[in-house]
Amino acid sequence: MNTPSNAVPEPLAVAQVTRARAIYWSIRRELWETHSIYIAPLAAAVLFLFGYLINLMIVRHRVNGGWLLDQARHHEVLAAPYEIAGALIMGTAFIVGVFYSLDALYGERRDRSILFWKSMPVSDLTTVLSKVSVPIVILPLLSFGILIVTQLLMLLMSSVVLLGSGLSGATLLTHSSFLEFSLMLLYHMVTVHGLWYAPLYGWLLLVSAWAPRAPFIWAFLPPFVIVGVEKLAFNTTHFLAMLEHRVTGPVWSHNPQGTTMDVLAVPAQFFITPGLWIGLAIAAAFLYAAVRLRHYRGSV
Repeated sequence: MNTPSNAVPEPLAVAQVTRARAIYWSIRRELWETHSIYIAPLAAAVLFLFGYLINLMIVRHRVNGGWLLDQARHHEVLAAPYEIAGALIMGTAFIVGVFYSLDALYGERRDRSILFWKSMPVSDLTTVLSKVSVPIVILPLLSFGILIVTQLLMLLMSSVVLLGSGLSGATLLTHSSFLEFSLMLLYHMVTVHGLWYAPLYGWLLLVSAWAPRAPFIWAFLPPFVIVGVEKLAFNTTHFLAMLEHRVTGPVWSHNPQGTTMDVLAVPAQFFITPGLWIGLAIAAAFLYAAVRLRHYRGSV
């Protein structure tokens, strides 16, 4: 009796669904156990909103006292805080991602919970993929959501506090499209904070899987030594420049003075950047090594 042609792939499809569910529940476990993933960006947003409210009170007092703003001053007082809020929350997310990655695999060896998790039907590959998904996928998307809500609250606060003073944060919408800015910000978070930073997080996870003690030192000491040896031996700083380029993000080749956001204005320019694909390949190698190390390493 002939077997239907569509019956062969079923075990593979079932295995793929099972692995996807395992990764999903593993990511949820990371969110349950690591509260700093969402508490730190939220705390940064709350503190910034408190400071922004105080600043609005000062602005309103000065306006009532006859202090008039020209167009440049208006942008500095009302528009610049939106950019500062973005930098603060994105920077907080990056710092959280660094410390999370350093402790992700080392922590389970330190508290010996790795012995329990290895007894569960979850592979080392699934565990490592779920952990790297937090700084590459979860944190950028979570930070983007927090930032959008923060900026909407800033807009509401400025409109209420400055009501009747001749100034309003709502006038910012007449100079720029909030939707366009939000889409650009989402693109920036997914590409730079996700894809571009992938080799950095891969390296940190590799150190977390290997380090016998003090993963922070083992993560940052080798690059520091390499920079020093290169400078001493060859009087060059190529490795340091490479690290700076990886942290600060790509720059549009047609505009040497451009910023990360400039290159993101042209998606094709970013996705054909050789550094992106080289970085992703290096990140894949780091993650493969982390999977192998977790397979053979036990508790600290």
